[in-house]
Amino acid sequence: MNIRSRRIAHEASESTGAWLDTLDPTAVICCAAGLPDRARIALEAAGRDYSDEAACRAHLTEAQRLAPDHPAVLIGFYRFHFYGGRLRESLAVGMRCLAWAAAMAGLAADWRSVQAGDARFGDYAAALPRFYLFCLKGCGYLHLRLGEPEAGRPMLEKLGQLDPDDRLGGRVLLQVLDRQGREDDD
Repeated sequence: MNIRSRRIAHEASESTGAWLDTLDPTAVICCAAGLPDRARIALEAAGRDYSDEAACRAHLTEAQRLAPDHPAVLIGFYRFHFYGGRLRESLAVGMRCLAWAAAMAGLAADWRSVQAGDARFGDYAAALPRFYLFCLKGCGYLHLRLGEPEAGRPMLEKLGQLDPDDRLGGRVLLQVLDRQGREDDD
């Protein structure tokens, strides 16, 4: 974690709890490390009550109150909206995830300014850069699903610049978009 990330983590921990003090981003992102117990219980309840939209939303809102910027909570809300067909809301959460990953990895706040050498994007074991790429792909995809290719294409092209080996599979989304454009011309 770089100096900027530590400062952001420190400032955030003063208002949201000490979960950001962890130095292991993989544990935070993948294993919900540092998530307060009550927030974890709320997320588990949201999973159990998924079929009841109001109850699920209430549990997620409680988790968010307890750990507003924890990736586990953000991912919970992302999935809730995505699988509920609320793509615009899912996109908003995805953009929050992208901003969180950028801040924690010390990347530029504007994804358009991020360059391949800014983080270890090619190192699949580097959790923060990989999470950033997944967020970028997800947001680009959601823009496409929302009928906003002018917003989605640049995100997917940036993903291609940061992931030239296409380990995250963003290239296929651009290929589908290109095919749609050619089919429209026929």
